[in-house]
Amino acid sequence: MKVDIWSDIRCPFCYVGKKNFEKALDQFPDKDKIEVTWHSFQLEPELKTQPEKDPLEHFSEKKGIPISQAKEMYEHVYKAGKEAGIAFNFEHQKVANSYRAHLLLQLAATKNVANETEEALFIAQLIDGKNIDDEATLIEIGKSVSLDEDEIKDALKSDDFGMDVTRDMMMANQMGVSGVPFFVINDKYGVSGAQPPAAFTDVLESSWKEFSAGDKGLQIIYGGESCDLDGNCD
Repeated sequence: MKVDIWSDIRCPFCYVGKKNFEKALDQFPDKDKIEVTWHSFQLEPELKTQPEKDPLEHFSEKKGIPISQAKEMYEHVYKAGKEAGIAFNFEHQKVANSYRAHLLLQLAATKNVANETEEALFIAQLIDGKNIDDEATLIEIGKSVSLDEDEIKDALKSDDFGMDVTRDMMMANQMGVSGVPFFVINDKYGVSGAQPPAAFTDVLESSWKEFSAGDKGLQIIYGGESCDLDGNCD
């Protein structure tokens, strides 16, 4: 059974959602039969990387709210992280565009290490305060999950992986996804936001019952000639 996850490395609730989903999956009896696929969903695509910018100040300016209110909003996220076993370190996170991190994730997906790479990037951005738009940092992260350095360098300037990022974004848009994390189970059920483990357990169990009974998710009852996102027509 498939589980597709749309996420961005800069999103703390995406990390909370990942941890809570994994807690549910670890307790799921048929977890070895669940295929998890990570998809790109870039937040603030036009963001200029400013590693020296104060992250709280950036958040305050982006939201158009006072620093005091921004701190209160941060406290809510801190609490969610703590409940999921994450010690967020927002004070030292870098204001950095996540596009090249998504290119690394697309490479990782081709090597079956997407989950490990996603985890390493979350830690780099939200805990260790590293610049996820910096080539040396991304090479270090990629090598930590056994990716080849030359392949990493190529991926960070790859138009093909860039198209994959765009394709993921288009898929999300077509489903009406406006925020992340977003989970799609068995091509049928959507779960929006960083839900608690119990919610993921519930949807995994109910979806698995349907899947085991022969429901393979979205059923296409008519097929015909068509063109795909790459413009290939057959």
